[in-house]
Amino acid sequence: MLNQPADAAIHSIETLLYSISNVLYLPVLLGIAALVLHVLVCFGIFGAEWLERRRGVHILVATARQQMAAAVTALPGEPGLDVRLERVVQRADASGVRRLDGVRFVVRVGPALGLMGTLIPMGISLAGLAQGNLPKMAESMTTAFTATVVGLACSVAAYVLTLVREHWLRSDLTEIAFAAESLLASEG
Repeated sequence: MLNQPADAAIHSIETLLYSISNVLYLPVLLGIAALVLHVLVCFGIFGAEWLERRRGVHILVATARQQMAAAVTALPGEPGLDVRLERVVQRADASGVRRLDGVRFVVRVGPALGLMGTLIPMGISLAGLAQGNLPKMAESMTTAFTATVVGLACSVAAYVLTLVREHWLRSDLTEIAFAAESLLASEG
């Protein structure tokens, strides 16, 4: 059996953690709502890129080819063509990865926010049950399960988008590397 000061300390810590959890409730719900909006924007960007690719337009490849054409003419003191072309390829790679980061973010954050959006209302629900407030308990449990479903749905949708866009990126980077090698061979 614990002594009185230890019980008081434990109760104080529990109260503090419960208060922190309650403070995080609104930001977590707002974060989940923002995540849904972000996924919708990602789908819009994906749709636009899909339409461009169907028309044969690959923005990353076209931009890299323009930069490679500019890299052929060297100014005095610049490194060799192979180094300049490698810089173009690396910049294209970095640009493509940067564009994927917004979708990858949702894949990782969606489940975490969904879990937080589940556990916080469950704590509130249990407190409502302890007070005999069944309507508050039911409301909190509904929010808890909804948060889980929405967080996971966002994550799954973002994962599918990520798979397709990573495939596109690998294809584009292969095309860019081939263009750089071809240009280097023709100049050498």
